[in-house]
Amino acid sequence: MRILQVTNKVPYPAKDGGAIACMNLAKGFSQLGHELTILSMNTQEHPIDIDEIPEEIRHIADFRIIDVPPRISVYWSFINLLFSKKPYNAIRFISRSFSKELKKLLTEKTFDVIQLEGLYVCPYIPAIRKKTNAWIVYRAHNIESEIWERTAQNAKGLKQLYLKNLSKRILKFETSLLNQYDLLVPITARDETILETLGNCRPSFVSQTGIENSVVPSSKNLEYPSLFYLGSLEWTPNQEGLVWFIEKCWPVLHKKYPCLKFYIAGRNAPVWMKKKLERPNIVFKGEVDDAYEFMNSKAIMIVPLFSGSGMRVKIVEGMALGKSIVTTPVGAEGIKVEDGKHLLISQSVTEYINAVSILTEDKALFDQTGKNAIEFVHQNFDNLAIAEKLIGFYSRHIQ
Repeated sequence: MRILQVTNKVPYPAKDGGAIACMNLAKGFSQLGHELTILSMNTQEHPIDIDEIPEEIRHIADFRIIDVPPRISVYWSFINLLFSKKPYNAIRFISRSFSKELKKLLTEKTFDVIQLEGLYVCPYIPAIRKKTNAWIVYRAHNIESEIWERTAQNAKGLKQLYLKNLSKRILKFETSLLNQYDLLVPITARDETILETLGNCRPSFVSQTGIENSVVPSSKNLEYPSLFYLGSLEWTPNQEGLVWFIEKCWPVLHKKYPCLKFYIAGRNAPVWMKKKLERPNIVFKGEVDDAYEFMNSKAIMIVPLFSGSGMRVKIVEGMALGKSIVTTPVGAEGIKVEDGKHLLISQSVTEYINAVSILTEDKALFDQTGKNAIEFVHQNFDNLAIAEKLIGFYSRHIQ
């Protein structure tokens, strides 16, 4: 099968959930012998040169990287608020240069499937229709409007008013694109239900982000007990969850366990966030070279999320490495885990502190939760099996 993946950022390095979701599926398609092309926007926020992609990654697909002019600024956000009804998140990915290169590619190559990775590349569907008869797939990584609606609920003042307005615009944008595609591939069953409620009537197939067999747990340099956090620190839901934990939970835990260290790793932390991290026994590592090495060396994974949508890939990766994880109900969404068996789910400050305390004091429980997590991931998130099932779904429709 000839497949084109279209992404709004280069999926390498695969250090965030969206990039991991794109890259892991691409690897699965390649291992199954399919002919793959990846067309990506090269943005100022996540710039990369084609030569920076290692040869072992480049061999899986024909990578096409198109520079897209930067559009993120407070000024343009304000102009958009006053003079446009479309969400700023979306219009900054609408590029004439990218559209031109997309059309050019569609005249050069013939595809069976064009897989649009996420909401913000769906506006190119009309241009695609004019150039090809390929089946167009919307791979919904999450429900974008839900992310910003939840973020607005946790904000205050003018910021809350702006985010409420933004979430309503995104919802209209999201619903306007429904059914323009031929097939829908949500990453979670929960997202599939929401999209059906919003009006999707196209055939759909839930295909979660798989985890590669190369993600191997190791306790060789494990520091137990210790806490750690890993995630993009430029993403608002990550910021608000981490600040909540640092301000509400960490003072109590530090007083209770004076020698316990909390390690934080993540890229693009703003200055104000770095100042928040200047607390006793909090060790800020910035962007780490090897995320798996970092995770393997630490014990209890902290994932405090109160907004967001889709599936938290970092949680699944942490489970694959045998980490005991403490998260919130929002953090565990889309992953059919059992609370207390595969990870610990806590909502309030007291619950979160108690969950961390239990794992800090009970090494046997820590070990067993990690073992349960590894088994769960092996049974449910094998990357090659997931890619194969998705190809089977495509094959049933493309004849």
